[in-house]
Amino acid sequence: MSIPLVDLKAQYASIKPEIDDAIARVIAKTAFIQGEEVRAFEREFAAFCKAKHSIGMASGTAAIHLALFLAGVGPGDEVITTTMTFTASAEPIEYLGAKPVLLDIDPRTYNLDTRKLEAAITPHTKVIMPVHLYGQPADMDTVLAVARKHNLFVLEDAAQAHGAEYRGTRIGNFGHAAIFSFYPGKNLGAYGDAGAIVTNDDDFAARARMMADHGRTEKYTHSQIGFGYRLDSLQAAILRAKLPHLEGWNDARRARVRRYNERLAGLDLVTPFEPDYVRAVYHIYAVRLARRDDVAKALKAKGVV
Repeated sequence: MSIPLVDLKAQYASIKPEIDDAIARVIAKTAFIQGEEVRAFEREFAAFCKAKHSIGMASGTAAIHLALFLAGVGPGDEVITTTMTFTASAEPIEYLGAKPVLLDIDPRTYNLDTRKLEAAITPHTKVIMPVHLYGQPADMDTVLAVARKHNLFVLEDAAQAHGAEYRGTRIGNFGHAAIFSFYPGKNLGAYGDAGAIVTNDDDFAARARMMADHGRTEKYTHSQIGFGYRLDSLQAAILRAKLPHLEGWNDARRARVRRYNERLAGLDLVTPFEPDYVRAVYHIYAVRLARRDDVAKALKAKGVV
């Protein structure tokens, strides 16, 4: 028997009629770009995040790039983020000619160590971008305090944190904007690349929507040079079908985490730490142990891939 890290076939089978109906609905209308499916998903995901705006994007990476661009990041600027994240967190900073300033992590949460944040600020710092790694919220109190003191833009990299909460508030509501990825393996995953920018800033939302659609607000009227970063209608429809299940899926992940923690207690490894003021959604259940490669090889031999 093989036990995959992510079983997308099993998830599809559990909601097959809803997914098939969503796909057929888009094809029947031949509304593949923009349209009501995209707008409806944007409204529904904003409501899920308890935020004002959600702007569908072609990917999480595109969302980071556009959000940083709208924050005015360019050559000579610095963006503070974490050493422990996927490369897509840093790539857009480089695209824009800026410098990623990588801070070490808190060894308990694996998120940006905010004790080192103040010392990393320079006259070139423009943005602080904490990453809510594995669905574990970062220390937003300190991030926001430092950002206010130095008048810095805060962008939450929430690519793995759909539905996570910090002090009772949904992730996506702390910075000037937040980005989400809907890569297929995420807690909320599309059947291809997709992402979103979430914000409570009306002007930022309007600019993001326009710039993601080639700098236009209506057909063939382009007020700026923009990007082709639109979320396509098929992915939006699939995400709409999945979104009502997300709370239950996150609860199931948390229940399994409790079981894992109980079963692994007393072994020579470190299980995830969750502060009592956050609600993590465990995109990944990451453990630390000395003989990682040996354990991975033994698990693979048992069919755990």
